[in-house]
Amino acid sequence: MKFLRYDGRLSQKQKEKVLKEFSESQDKLVLLMSLKAGGVGLNLTAASNVFLMDPWWNPAVEEQAIMRIHRIGQKRAVQVRRFIVKDTVEERMQQVQVRKQRMISGAPTDEEVRGARIEHLKMLFT
Repeated sequence: MKFLRYDGRLSQKQKEKVLKEFSESQDKLVLLMSLKAGGVGLNLTAASNVFLMDPWWNPAVEEQAIMRIHRIGQKRAVQVRRFIVKDTVEERMQQVQVRKQRMISGAPTDEEVRGARIEHLKMLFT
């Protein structure tokens, strides 16, 4: 399977070339991209599937990656798949993300935020 790679090792000019090739190519249907490499404002409506291979501490980073594909102009349904191995740090990381999302929606106090951070770290390593 032919693919393209987009990560922090590429220069800005190389990144632009990769994105152009991905959006125009008929045979390169896979773009391997690190979560942090794309940056804000990147439009990937040529894609329709997101495969998150490793969870990120901050769920907003994952959401940003998903929204690179799910933008105005997207003509296809966007599918998001997370790969989480049972009983691993990734599974605990996902639990931390769920708790963080609940905290955000509930507007916690500073004291609750500090306590939650300690609990999140304990969850990852126990």
